[in-house]
Amino acid sequence: MIAAICDQVDQLAEKLYNAGKIKDKHQEASFYERLTLIEKQFPGAAVLLHKHGVMPKAFQDLWTNERLLNVVEQFIGPDIAGHPVWNLRTKTPKNTQVTVPWHQDCAYLSSDACEVLQPTAWIPLLDANRLNGCMEVARGGHRKGVLATHTCCAGNTWYVDLAEEEMKKTLDVDFEKDIVLCEVPFGGVLFINNLVPHRSLENFSNKIRWSMDLRWQRPDKPNGFYGLKDSILLRTSKDPNYAVDWDEFASRDRTVLQRGHVDVQSKIEKGEIKLDEDPEFDTTIVGPWMGNWDIVHHNRHTEQYKDPGDDAEKWTNYHSTCTKA
Repeated sequence: MIAAICDQVDQLAEKLYNAGKIKDKHQEASFYERLTLIEKQFPGAAVLLHKHGVMPKAFQDLWTNERLLNVVEQFIGPDIAGHPVWNLRTKTPKNTQVTVPWHQDCAYLSSDACEVLQPTAWIPLLDANRLNGCMEVARGGHRKGVLATHTCCAGNTWYVDLAEEEMKKTLDVDFEKDIVLCEVPFGGVLFINNLVPHRSLENFSNKIRWSMDLRWQRPDKPNGFYGLKDSILLRTSKDPNYAVDWDEFASRDRTVLQRGHVDVQSKIEKGEIKLDEDPEFDTTIVGPWMGNWDIVHHNRHTEQYKDPGDDAEKWTNYHSTCTKA
Protein backbone atom coordinates (compact mmCIF):
# COMPACT_ATOMS: atom_id res chain seq x y z
CA MET A 1 0.00 0.00 0.00
CA ILE A 2 2.68 2.48 0.99
CA ALA A 3 4.71 1.77 -2.15
CA ALA A 4 1.62 2.30 -4.32
CA ILE A 5 0.84 5.62 -2.63
CA CYS A 6 4.46 6.73 -3.01
CA ASP A 7 4.08 6.10 -6.75
CA GLN A 8 0.95 8.27 -6.81
CA VAL A 9 2.69 11.08 -4.92
CA ASP A 10 5.62 10.85 -7.35
CA GLN A 11 3.30 11.06 -10.36
CA LEU A 12 1.51 14.06 -8.85
CA ALA A 13 4.82 15.81 -8.12
CA GLU A 14 6.00 15.25 -11.70
CA LYS A 15 2.75 16.60 -13.10
CA LEU A 16 2.84 19.72 -10.91
CA TYR A 17 6.54 20.30 -11.62
CA ASN A 18 6.17 19.94 -15.39
CA ALA A 19 3.26 22.39 -15.34
CA GLY A 20 5.32 24.94 -13.40
CA LYS A 21 3.09 24.68 -10.32
CA ILE A 22 5.95 23.67 -7.99
CA LYS A 23 9.71 24.24 -8.10
CA ASP A 24 10.88 21.36 -5.91
CA LYS A 25 9.59 17.78 -6.15
CA HIS A 26 11.13 16.89 -2.75
CA GLN A 27 12.13 13.46 -3.95
CA GLU A 28 14.30 12.93 -0.87
CA ALA A 29 11.43 13.42 1.60
CA SER A 30 9.80 10.55 3.47
CA PHE A 31 6.37 9.03 2.87
CA TYR A 32 5.05 10.91 5.90
CA GLU A 33 6.42 14.32 4.83
CA ARG A 34 6.67 14.64 1.05
CA LEU A 35 3.05 15.57 0.24
CA THR A 36 3.13 18.23 2.97
CA LEU A 37 6.16 19.87 1.36
CA ILE A 38 4.46 19.76 -2.04
CA GLU A 39 1.29 21.18 -0.46
CA LYS A 40 3.24 24.23 0.77
CA GLN A 41 4.08 25.05 -2.85
CA PHE A 42 0.70 24.12 -4.29
CA PRO A 43 -2.10 24.37 -1.72
CA GLY A 44 -4.61 21.69 -2.59
CA ALA A 45 -2.12 19.00 -3.60
CA ALA A 46 -3.56 16.73 -0.90
CA VAL A 47 -7.04 17.24 -2.37
CA LEU A 48 -5.79 16.37 -5.87
CA LEU A 49 -4.47 13.06 -4.58
CA HIS A 50 -7.70 12.41 -2.65
CA LYS A 51 -9.67 13.05 -5.86
CA HIS A 52 -7.69 10.47 -7.83
CA GLY A 53 -10.32 7.76 -8.23
CA VAL A 54 -8.53 5.04 -10.20
CA MET A 55 -7.80 2.04 -7.98
CA PRO A 56 -4.26 0.59 -8.22
CA LYS A 57 -3.56 -3.11 -7.71
CA ALA A 58 -2.24 -2.70 -4.17
CA PHE A 59 -5.58 -1.16 -3.13
CA GLN A 60 -7.43 -4.01 -4.84
CA ASP A 61 -5.32 -6.55 -2.95
CA LEU A 62 -6.10 -4.91 0.38
CA TRP A 63 -9.82 -4.73 -0.39
CA THR A 64 -9.92 -8.45 -1.14
CA ASN A 65 -7.57 -9.48 1.67
CA GLU A 66 -8.85 -12.82 2.95
CA ARG A 67 -8.74 -11.82 6.61
CA LEU A 68 -10.75 -8.67 5.94
CA LEU A 69 -13.34 -10.51 3.84
CA ASN A 70 -13.68 -13.18 6.53
CA VAL A 71 -14.61 -10.47 9.04
CA VAL A 72 -17.02 -8.79 6.60
CA GLU A 73 -18.67 -12.16 5.98
CA GLN A 74 -19.61 -12.27 9.65
CA PHE A 75 -21.46 -8.97 9.16
CA ILE A 76 -23.30 -9.51 5.87
CA GLY A 77 -22.93 -13.15 4.81
CA PRO A 78 -20.85 -15.07 2.25
CA ASP A 79 -21.78 -12.99 -0.80
CA ILE A 80 -19.76 -9.77 -0.70
CA ALA A 81 -19.59 -6.80 -3.05
CA GLY A 82 -17.25 -3.82 -2.90
CA HIS A 83 -18.96 -0.43 -2.74
CA PRO A 84 -17.94 2.14 -5.39
CA VAL A 85 -17.07 4.72 -2.72
CA TRP A 86 -13.56 4.12 -1.38
CA ASN A 87 -11.06 6.74 -0.26
CA LEU A 88 -7.38 7.37 0.18
CA ARG A 89 -7.19 9.94 2.98
CA THR A 90 -4.35 12.43 2.63
CA LYS A 91 -4.49 14.12 6.03
CA THR A 92 -1.61 16.56 5.86
CA PRO A 93 -0.90 18.55 9.07
CA LYS A 94 -3.19 21.45 10.01
CA ASN A 95 -5.29 21.18 6.85
CA THR A 96 -9.03 21.72 7.28
CA GLN A 97 -9.70 20.49 3.73
CA VAL A 98 -8.90 16.95 4.89
CA THR A 99 -10.48 17.17 8.36
CA VAL A 100 -13.93 15.56 8.23
CA PRO A 101 -16.77 16.77 10.54
CA TRP A 102 -19.44 14.63 12.24
CA HIS A 103 -21.56 12.69 9.74
CA GLN A 104 -23.16 9.36 8.89
CA ASP A 105 -21.94 7.82 5.65
CA CYS A 106 -25.51 7.35 4.40
CA ALA A 107 -25.75 11.12 4.15
CA TYR A 108 -23.58 10.93 1.02
CA LEU A 109 -25.78 8.34 -0.69
CA SER A 110 -29.25 8.16 -2.18
CA SER A 111 -32.19 7.06 -0.06
CA ASP A 112 -32.32 3.50 -1.44
CA ALA A 113 -29.17 2.66 0.54
CA CYS A 114 -30.50 3.86 3.89
CA GLU A 115 -31.61 0.38 4.95
CA VAL A 116 -28.60 -1.50 3.49
CA LEU A 117 -25.85 -2.56 5.90
CA GLN A 118 -22.54 -1.27 4.52
CA PRO A 119 -19.59 -2.15 6.76
CA THR A 120 -16.56 0.13 6.44
CA ALA A 121 -12.96 -0.61 7.35
CA TRP A 122 -10.90 2.43 8.27
CA ILE A 123 -7.23 1.48 7.96
CA PRO A 124 -4.49 3.92 9.06
CA LEU A 125 -0.98 3.64 7.61
CA LEU A 126 0.71 4.73 10.82
CA ASP A 127 -0.20 4.68 14.51
CA ALA A 128 -3.32 6.88 14.49
CA ASN A 129 -3.92 8.91 17.65
CA ARG A 130 -5.50 12.13 18.92
CA LEU A 131 -2.48 14.22 17.92
CA ASN A 132 -2.38 13.18 14.27
CA GLY A 133 -6.13 13.11 13.73
CA CYS A 134 -7.62 9.70 14.46
CA MET A 135 -11.34 8.93 14.31
CA GLU A 136 -14.04 9.58 16.89
CA VAL A 137 -17.34 7.70 16.87
CA ALA A 138 -20.61 8.24 18.71
CA ARG A 139 -21.27 4.92 20.43
CA GLY A 140 -24.81 3.69 19.79
CA GLY A 141 -25.68 6.53 17.42
CA HIS A 142 -26.79 3.98 14.81
CA ARG A 143 -29.20 2.03 17.01
CA LYS A 144 -32.36 3.95 16.11
CA GLY A 145 -31.75 2.97 12.50
CA VAL A 146 -32.28 6.50 11.18
CA LEU A 147 -30.35 9.06 9.22
CA ALA A 148 -30.27 12.40 11.02
CA THR A 149 -30.58 15.75 9.25
CA HIS A 150 -27.25 16.94 7.87
CA THR A 151 -26.35 20.27 6.30
CA CYS A 152 -24.02 21.20 3.46
CA CYS A 153 -21.25 22.10 3.39
CA ALA A 154 -18.85 22.41 6.33
CA GLY A 155 -16.57 25.45 6.22
CA ASN A 156 -14.71 25.67 2.94
CA THR A 157 -15.07 21.96 2.18
CA TRP A 158 -17.37 19.62 0.26
CA TYR A 159 -18.28 17.67 3.42
CA VAL A 160 -21.77 17.39 4.84
CA ASP A 161 -22.06 18.26 8.52
CA LEU A 162 -24.06 16.71 11.36
CA ALA A 163 -24.62 19.19 14.20
CA GLU A 164 -24.11 17.99 17.76
CA GLU A 165 -27.57 19.19 18.75
CA GLU A 166 -29.09 17.11 15.96
CA MET A 167 -27.10 14.08 17.12
CA LYS A 168 -28.50 14.53 20.63
CA LYS A 169 -32.08 15.11 19.50
CA THR A 170 -32.45 12.56 16.70
CA LEU A 171 -29.87 9.87 17.52
CA ASP A 172 -29.95 10.07 21.35
CA VAL A 173 -26.20 10.64 21.52
CA ASP A 174 -24.94 11.57 24.98
CA PHE A 175 -21.76 13.60 24.44
CA GLU A 176 -20.66 12.99 28.02
CA LYS A 177 -20.73 9.20 27.67
CA ASP A 178 -20.96 8.11 24.03
CA ILE A 179 -18.02 9.76 22.25
CA VAL A 180 -15.21 7.26 21.76
CA LEU A 181 -11.71 8.24 20.66
CA CYS A 182 -10.49 5.48 18.32
CA GLU A 183 -6.70 5.38 18.45
CA VAL A 184 -5.76 2.60 16.03
CA PRO A 185 -2.21 1.20 15.74
CA PHE A 186 -0.47 0.64 12.43
CA GLY A 187 -1.75 -2.74 11.22
CA GLY A 188 -5.08 -2.31 13.00
CA VAL A 189 -8.55 -1.74 11.54
CA LEU A 190 -11.58 0.19 12.78
CA PHE A 191 -14.93 -1.24 11.58
CA ILE A 192 -18.05 0.91 11.54
CA ASN A 193 -21.30 0.85 9.55
CA ASN A 194 -22.98 3.48 7.41
CA LEU A 195 -25.23 4.82 10.19
CA VAL A 196 -22.56 5.19 12.90
CA PRO A 197 -21.89 8.93 13.47
CA HIS A 198 -18.16 9.61 13.22
CA ARG A 199 -15.60 12.26 12.41
CA SER A 200 -11.84 12.60 11.97
CA LEU A 201 -9.89 15.05 14.09
CA GLU A 202 -7.44 17.60 12.74
CA ASN A 203 -3.83 16.53 12.35
CA PHE A 204 -1.62 18.56 14.70
CA SER A 205 1.45 16.37 14.26
CA ASN A 206 4.27 16.95 11.78
CA LYS A 207 3.51 13.77 9.83
CA ILE A 208 0.85 12.95 7.25
CA ARG A 209 -1.87 10.71 8.68
CA TRP A 210 -2.45 8.44 5.69
CA SER A 211 -5.43 6.08 5.78
CA MET A 212 -7.78 4.09 3.58
CA ASP A 213 -11.49 3.53 3.97
CA LEU A 214 -13.07 0.59 2.16
CA ARG A 215 -16.72 -0.45 2.07
CA TRP A 216 -18.63 -3.64 1.41
CA GLN A 217 -22.26 -4.76 1.15
CA ARG A 218 -24.42 -7.59 -0.15
CA PRO A 219 -24.28 -7.65 -3.97
CA ASP A 220 -28.08 -7.91 -4.32
CA LYS A 221 -28.71 -4.61 -2.52
CA PRO A 222 -28.63 -1.06 -3.92
CA ASN A 223 -25.40 0.82 -3.24
CA GLY A 224 -26.97 4.30 -3.21
CA PHE A 225 -24.40 5.78 -5.59
CA TYR A 226 -27.00 7.44 -7.82
CA GLY A 227 -26.62 4.86 -10.59
CA LEU A 228 -23.17 6.22 -11.42
CA LYS A 229 -21.18 3.06 -10.75
CA ASP A 230 -22.08 -0.51 -9.86
CA SER A 231 -20.67 -2.41 -6.92
CA ILE A 232 -18.08 -5.07 -7.71
CA LEU A 233 -18.46 -8.70 -6.70
CA LEU A 234 -15.56 -9.71 -4.45
CA ARG A 235 -16.70 -13.04 -2.99
CA THR A 236 -19.53 -15.42 -3.87
CA SER A 237 -20.82 -18.53 -2.13
CA LYS A 238 -21.48 -20.05 -5.56
CA ASP A 239 -17.81 -20.26 -6.50
CA PRO A 240 -15.04 -20.72 -3.88
CA ASN A 241 -12.44 -20.07 -6.62
CA TYR A 242 -14.05 -16.88 -7.89
CA ALA A 243 -11.59 -14.38 -9.42
CA VAL A 244 -12.53 -10.70 -9.29
CA ASP A 245 -12.84 -8.94 -12.64
CA TRP A 246 -11.27 -5.56 -11.95
CA ASP A 247 -10.94 -4.12 -15.45
CA GLU A 248 -13.97 -1.84 -15.69
CA PHE A 249 -14.38 -1.01 -12.01
CA ALA A 250 -10.76 -0.09 -11.30
CA SER A 251 -10.43 2.12 -14.36
CA ARG A 252 -13.59 4.19 -13.88
CA ASP A 253 -12.71 7.30 -11.87
CA ARG A 254 -15.47 8.03 -9.34
CA THR A 255 -14.60 11.74 -9.20
CA VAL A 256 -15.16 12.09 -12.93
CA LEU A 257 -18.51 10.29 -12.66
CA GLN A 258 -19.62 12.57 -9.80
CA ARG A 259 -18.71 15.68 -11.74
CA GLY A 260 -20.57 14.42 -14.80
CA HIS A 261 -23.66 13.66 -12.72
CA VAL A 262 -24.17 17.32 -11.88
CA ASP A 263 -23.37 18.40 -15.45
CA VAL A 264 -20.39 20.47 -14.35
CA GLN A 265 -18.48 19.93 -17.58
CA SER A 266 -21.15 21.49 -19.78
CA LYS A 267 -21.42 24.44 -17.37
CA ILE A 268 -17.65 24.93 -17.59
CA GLU A 269 -17.82 24.95 -21.38
CA LYS A 270 -20.66 27.51 -21.31
CA GLY A 271 -18.73 29.73 -18.91
CA GLU A 272 -21.36 29.34 -16.19
CA ILE A 273 -18.74 27.88 -13.83
CA LYS A 274 -15.16 29.08 -13.53
CA LEU A 275 -12.85 26.57 -11.90
CA ASP A 276 -10.19 27.82 -9.50
CA GLU A 277 -7.49 26.14 -11.61
CA ASP A 278 -6.85 24.40 -14.88
CA PRO A 279 -9.20 21.36 -14.82
CA GLU A 280 -6.23 19.04 -14.40
CA PHE A 281 -5.24 20.87 -11.23
CA ASP A 282 -8.67 21.89 -9.99
CA THR A 283 -9.03 21.35 -6.23
CA THR A 284 -12.81 21.69 -6.02
CA ILE A 285 -15.00 18.65 -5.40
CA VAL A 286 -18.67 18.40 -6.30
CA GLY A 287 -21.10 15.53 -6.08
CA PRO A 288 -24.76 14.52 -6.01
CA TRP A 289 -24.87 14.37 -2.19
CA MET A 290 -24.98 18.17 -2.20
CA GLY A 291 -28.55 17.92 -3.45
CA ASN A 292 -29.62 15.74 -0.51
CA TRP A 293 -29.39 18.44 2.13
CA ASP A 294 -30.07 22.09 2.73
CA ILE A 295 -27.03 24.13 1.68
CA VAL A 296 -26.58 26.52 4.59
CA HIS A 297 -23.04 27.54 3.76
CA HIS A 298 -21.91 28.25 0.21
CA ASN A 299 -18.29 27.99 -0.88
CA ARG A 300 -16.33 27.33 -4.07
CA HIS A 301 -17.39 23.66 -3.99
CA THR A 302 -21.12 24.20 -3.56
CA GLU A 303 -21.15 26.95 -6.21
CA GLN A 304 -20.85 24.15 -8.75
CA TYR A 305 -24.13 22.64 -7.58
CA LYS A 306 -27.72 23.88 -7.66
CA ASP A 307 -29.01 24.99 -4.25
CA PRO A 308 -31.53 22.33 -3.13
CA GLY A 309 -33.46 25.10 -1.42
CA ASP A 310 -34.97 25.70 -4.87
CA ASP A 311 -36.39 22.19 -4.74
CA ALA A 312 -37.68 21.80 -1.20
CA GLU A 313 -40.02 18.94 -2.09
CA LYS A 314 -37.13 16.81 -3.35
CA TRP A 315 -35.17 17.39 -0.12
CA THR A 316 -38.19 16.68 2.11
CA ASN A 317 -38.97 13.44 0.29
CA TYR A 318 -35.34 12.32 0.56
CA HIS A 319 -35.18 12.99 4.27
CA SER A 320 -38.51 11.31 5.09
CA THR A 321 -37.39 8.18 3.20
CA CYS A 322 -34.07 8.01 5.03
CA THR A 323 -35.54 8.42 8.52
CA LYS A 324 -37.67 5.29 8.50
CA ALA A 325 -36.61 3.11 11.43
